[in-house]
Amino acid sequence: MSDDLELFMMGTPPTADRPLQGLTVLVVEDSRFASEAIRLLSLRSGARIRRADSLRAAHRHLRVYRPSIVIVDMGLPDGSGADLIAELAADSIRVPVLLAMSGDDTTRDRAIQAGADGFLAKPVDSLAEFQNSILSVLPPAEGPPTPRAIPQDIIAPDELAFQDDLSHAAALIRDGVDGPTQDYIAQFLGVLARSAHDNPLEAAATSLAQARAEGRGTGPDLARVEGMVQDRLADRQVL
Repeated sequence: MSDDLELFMMGTPPTADRPLQGLTVLVVEDSRFASEAIRLLSLRSGARIRRADSLRAAHRHLRVYRPSIVIVDMGLPDGSGADLIAELAADSIRVPVLLAMSGDDTTRDRAIQAGADGFLAKPVDSLAEFQNSILSVLPPAEGPPTPRAIPQDIIAPDELAFQDDLSHAAALIRDGVDGPTQDYIAQFLGVLARSAHDNPLEAAATSLAQARAEGRGTGPDLARVEGMVQDRLADRQVL
């Protein structure tokens, strides 16, 4: 999108069909698949979208511009999303909407305690739920001025984004995994699989996470996860 078009959209007021028109969303999310879902939902709602895949990248974005809406994944590769939420919530110029997002519902309380206005449970694929989560906490002056129909759309991210995430996990495993990296891989793949409705992969990731939590050897579970990731990558390469 060109700079001139972006400036035009920023000055366009929201409408019933595009209730987030003129607003900018920053999604802080390491999963390409989850980010693609938020991108599609934002564009369908009229908002511009920016993505950061880590806390470090988020800070780079925030030094350059101030988004209207920040959506922060709770589990990031370089730290906890709760830390960024607390930082933004305490800022003297607070963003209008600050939401947490996770596939682990037990992080909801921690996100709210850190200062989040709300919580999005993954998978985030309902346009109505996405818009309502934002509009319910957005200052009235920045929302649509007229009543709107509740959209029934369910979005589906591109399969290439799913493959990118699988490739990322495969690279982490290939480079050698210590305990914390295994925790991250289990969390990352578990949420990815749930979002993609891949029940076998989700079960394998959950088993790896349980082995880590119980202090058991993770060799068989990690090998199972790696094999399933490679199988899915091979299937998509054939397609």
